[in-house]
Amino acid sequence: MNIKKLLGIALTSVLLFGISFEASSHHSFIGQYDPEKSTVLVGTVKGIRWLNPHAFFVIEVTNEDGTTEDWSFELGSPNTLIRYGWSRDTLKVGDVISADGYLARSGEKLANAKIVTLADGTVFQAASSYEQENQ
Repeated sequence: MNIKKLLGIALTSVLLFGISFEASSHHSFIGQYDPEKSTVLVGTVKGIRWLNPHAFFVIEVTNEDGTTEDWSFELGSPNTLIRYGWSRDTLKVGDVISADGYLARSGEKLANAKIVTLADGTVFQAASSYEQENQ
């Protein structure tokens, strides 16, 4: 097999893999979240992932009975969050925040964030996929 054919096969493989990965990595808002079901939770930030295509954070919420559970919130893309005034330092592990979001259809402790309110009262739009699609 000559070099041109080998390079052509390699390039085609990389392109096909990249396309299939990108297509499977993004999801429909309606397929994963229910715009008719929302929640507002107050908790302590346990972790933040500032990655494409969506940033995420996890908060530990204390229930009325004293037990705790972790909730994950999906945010918009880092680029969109920056346009909304966010930075990588907006949320820090240990911060107590309020998160308003649309619940996951699966019943997981997962929501698509609409609004995040910091302890000092600062309010940030979370670049929700639903809000972006329905403006």
